[in-house]
Amino acid sequence: MGNAQDKPPGTGGGGGRSDQATAGSGARGRAGGSAEKAQTHKASEKRVANGRENSPAGGQGQQGSPAVDTSYLDAPSGALPPHLARLKNEGNHLFKHGQFGDALEKYTHAIDGCAEAGIDSPEDLCILYSNRAACYLKDGNSTDCIQDCTKALELQPYSLKALLRRAIAYESLERYRKAYVDYKTVLQIDTGVQAAHDSVHRITKMLIEQDGPGWRENLPDIPAVPLSVQQHHREKPISVEVAQARAARAAQEEVRKKEACFTLLKREGNDLVKKGHFQEALQKYNECLSLKSDECALYTNRAICFLKLNHFEEAKQDCDSALQLEPSNKKAFYRRALAYKGLQDYLSASSDLQEVLQLDPNVREAEQELEVVTGLLRQSLMDSSAHTPRV
Repeated sequence: MGNAQDKPPGTGGGGGRSDQATAGSGARGRAGGSAEKAQTHKASEKRVANGRENSPAGGQGQQGSPAVDTSYLDAPSGALPPHLARLKNEGNHLFKHGQFGDALEKYTHAIDGCAEAGIDSPEDLCILYSNRAACYLKDGNSTDCIQDCTKALELQPYSLKALLRRAIAYESLERYRKAYVDYKTVLQIDTGVQAAHDSVHRITKMLIEQDGPGWRENLPDIPAVPLSVQQHHREKPISVEVAQARAARAAQEEVRKKEACFTLLKREGNDLVKKGHFQEALQKYNECLSLKSDECALYTNRAICFLKLNHFEEAKQDCDSALQLEPSNKKAFYRRALAYKGLQDYLSASSDLQEVLQLDPNVREAEQELEVVTGLLRQSLMDSSAHTPRV
């Protein structure tokens, strides 16, 4: 299960669901031992053991319908016996599919089952309480979420998810000092929890507004997380979901850095062009294109550098690339015309300049250049005719 963080602060959290018939609320989940609850529990276990609870809500599928994959129920789960492990796995499955009330019931049955079987596995019980707390949090029941997280933390004092969920619940109840302490404790264990960083920053502003400059004096003590716990957390194998989330964040950060570098290089290139440092600008645009090769403006900008350095063939090629990206780019047509002029291909230059004027008749530079190119074309034809022997 992932960290349940999508309840915004201040959405409240009083009582649990009023229509939960099984031991779903904190009081009923902890009362233990009534004959009715035991009977319900055994019936539920029997249905799970017989493999009949195959629908997402835990009901029996219709006869003749396609078989539903329930292999996830048999996944190993710590030190829990198979029938309790199946309850926990089914709760995880239901939670993942947004059925928080049904998931809560499964976790409650598993917790009660541990008590009845005399199972003393702090790690497994901590996970069950923390998972049920996530269900309470999703349902807006912040009070019971805090109780379950506190129980989980009594079993495993530095459980990251229990701390984070309790912090969110405290914040939703506007108990900002306690939320602040839990978020800071989370960051001692794992500095990479961005949600905790964001929340600490947000709550700090609230506490300053509430208590003034001496807001820290009113905070409860923040526990010092032992180095051994921090080291154990760093060495602990991460789940597939966490690995995917970290990879996604790393990819986003890489894109952000790449975009920032690209913007800086492009700005530096443009500034160098304005100063007339075309060779240096050329290098900046080369670096830009290595980061983003589909930016039309880079090709037209680099074409300026090539033109100024009398590299007409390279300028033409850059304008060709720009026109492949934007077939009606006026700058690309105009600068390719200048490249053709430098290559003494006056007919192609004239064609590109006419294309510019067709796209925008108000480009004065294109009109002037067309007059020059037309004169050069006429002169080249006359020279060619003069050097052609009469037959």
